[in-house]
Amino acid sequence: MNCLKLPLGLALLAASALPAAASSSRWADSEGGRIRLVTAGLPDESGRLNGVLHIQLKPSWKTYWRDPGASGVPPQIDVSKATNIAKAEFSYPAPGRHSDGYGEWAGYDRSVSLPVTFTLANPREKAVIEAGVFVGICQTICIPLQARLTVDPTADPDNADDVWLIAAARAALPAKPSDGFAAMAVPGGKEVLTVEATVPGLLQSADLFVAGEQGYLFGAPTRAERDGKLVFSLPIIGRPDTRPQGDGLPYTLTTPMGAVEGLLPYP
Repeated sequence: MNCLKLPLGLALLAASALPAAASSSRWADSEGGRIRLVTAGLPDESGRLNGVLHIQLKPSWKTYWRDPGASGVPPQIDVSKATNIAKAEFSYPAPGRHSDGYGEWAGYDRSVSLPVTFTLANPREKAVIEAGVFVGICQTICIPLQARLTVDPTADPDNADDVWLIAAARAALPAKPSDGFAAMAVPGGKEVLTVEATVPGLLQSADLFVAGEQGYLFGAPTRAERDGKLVFSLPIIGRPDTRPQGDGLPYTLTTPMGAVEGLLPYP
């Protein structure tokens, strides 16, 4: 998909969302949809605060997963200008695989809420979220929606609608892998990442999404069946010069019966 890319610093030129005196920001609008940030509750003892990036799409518009592929851009959030916010991390519901005239990409063809975990720098001090947010919203082309969204988490922490929205978004996240529903990397290849998957239901209905992070870049997977398991082969298009530190590459394994997510060792 052809996507026009702009620096995140130009957010206010693309969309404007003034501060709102509530535990949610005002909406920022674009041609294909709108976005806002929502929080609920107060930070826990470790300083973690639950929120969502609420993305409402107009019919026939789409948005991207954490690693959409070569023709897309993932959601981004910058909290460097926030008060007492050390970091913000997205979680992602299971994506779908989409094709257009420019290639395949992973994302969502419906409105979606991405859970966000905000971590306070000091849990005992007040925090105000001021976030620069970038979201690719696409039809035949992509029009980046960029905005600066402001939230005071203490303004209305018990708002019932906000609590429900965040609970529903977290309930929609993929489950943890289990004995009958999981993916495992096959050691070996330098040019191809091979992954065996065990899934409930029909094998042909499953799909695998691997997020290329830490310098890795993967092509679209091909698939085969072997001994009652699915085998996915992902071309390794790019890799870092040295093996990264960390737990591995995030994956999401999807079926019509649900989805699981986990980590695969760095190939």
